[in-house]
Amino acid sequence: MPQISPRFGTTFTRSAATSGSPEITATTHELARVLRLRDVILIVVGTVIGSGIFLVPGGVLRDSGGDVGLALLVWIIGGGLSLLGALTYAELGAMNPRAGGLYVYLRDAFGPLPAFLYGWALFFVIGSGSIATLSAAFARYIQQFVVLSAPGAKLVSLATILVVTLVNVWGTRRGAVVQNWSTAIKVGALLLLSALLLTTGNGLAAAPVRVLATPLSSQLLRGMAVAMVAVLWAYEGWHYVTFSAGEIVEPQRIFARGIIAGTAAIVVIYLLANLGYLAALGPAGVAQSNRVAADAVTTLFGGTWGRLVAIPILVSIFGAANGIALTAPRVFYAMARDGLFFRKLAEVHPRFGTPAVAIVAGSAWTMVLAGSGTFEQLLTYVVFTGWAFYALAAATIFVYRRRLPHAARPFRVPGYPLTPALFIVAASGIVVSTLVSRPTQALLGIGIILLGMPAYWWWRRSNRAA
Repeated sequence: MPQISPRFGTTFTRSAATSGSPEITATTHELARVLRLRDVILIVVGTVIGSGIFLVPGGVLRDSGGDVGLALLVWIIGGGLSLLGALTYAELGAMNPRAGGLYVYLRDAFGPLPAFLYGWALFFVIGSGSIATLSAAFARYIQQFVVLSAPGAKLVSLATILVVTLVNVWGTRRGAVVQNWSTAIKVGALLLLSALLLTTGNGLAAAPVRVLATPLSSQLLRGMAVAMVAVLWAYEGWHYVTFSAGEIVEPQRIFARGIIAGTAAIVVIYLLANLGYLAALGPAGVAQSNRVAADAVTTLFGGTWGRLVAIPILVSIFGAANGIALTAPRVFYAMARDGLFFRKLAEVHPRFGTPAVAIVAGSAWTMVLAGSGTFEQLLTYVVFTGWAFYALAAATIFVYRRRLPHAARPFRVPGYPLTPALFIVAASGIVVSTLVSRPTQALLGIGIILLGMPAYWWWRRSNRAA
């Protein structure tokens, strides 16, 4: 007896459970599998590293009471939490490598409603708002070289969105090439910058450095909780590669290796960058800085070089926007295939082999947000709810294990069930903490998500009528 309606894509039947392969009902052309291991790793790294590591380390150190050890511990815990999630999703993605990633896991385990609400939030706020934020940051940083009026900055922002749209409509392979090069440039620049700062700076030797020496207090713990939110924002995006699992060559072999290696690489890169900033500016200098990368280079090498830091930051921002545009539309494509979104979004371009309509639709809405300037407030309200969906998606591993105990699992999460359980508890803690500390914003965010429920019922009724 089917456990999930075939109307919504994947059907787990008894035969499927025996064979270990979900039975797929295809209603449109499939996306081609063109992404390889290198692409998967660089999508993970490139989507995560945007502007956060160049900006937030100062705030993290301030909120950690100026204690270097505590600040680095926050970065390590944030990275460890991301790795727990990556390990969990590695099993899910290798077992069920379909376009849509988290949306598919939620749909198969808990039904179409929570999956739809996640896709709704991704389309209207989380994905679109993230690209709009990155495009606005791109316009701000380009003013290091060109003076722009307010309308001019908005035009640059819109042009950035248009470029990443055209690249990813043109072909998944081409979008991946742009992602690979932009990621290679920004990672190379970050590693070179960290090496130069570590070898030439003496900030760590010039003043006393507190390492895990600050007495714990309720105020310090609250500050570290705020710092953790900033760190998790800097780590945000490692899960986006799950959306593109349906385009990975040999996903059973490649997907898990790619998402784990990419997430682990980010943790190392971020720790090296933090140590480099500390070496250049010292703890006090880092704590006082809101543009820590530029300030570190300016302190050691002069103002001209400080301005040039904007170049790798621009590449980094563009690469992060491209990574979201490359991956997120696969969720809208999967929703449309299930009859839970505009049907046109399920089409695959006959020449380019991409979900072109889904990409264009997402980018069009992103341009509306970027043009209106409302994206920052919306993103602030809704982004914390992403962690509720991440926890729920991780919980699907227990459902898959129970319903399909004999299914082929090319990768099994180590430490099961503790590994996914820890991730779920930590992600849930972030959501609860936000509800307690910022109840008005959190409730508004939840309200925006729940606005998707009438749309869900309408699409489901329309699908039944068809």
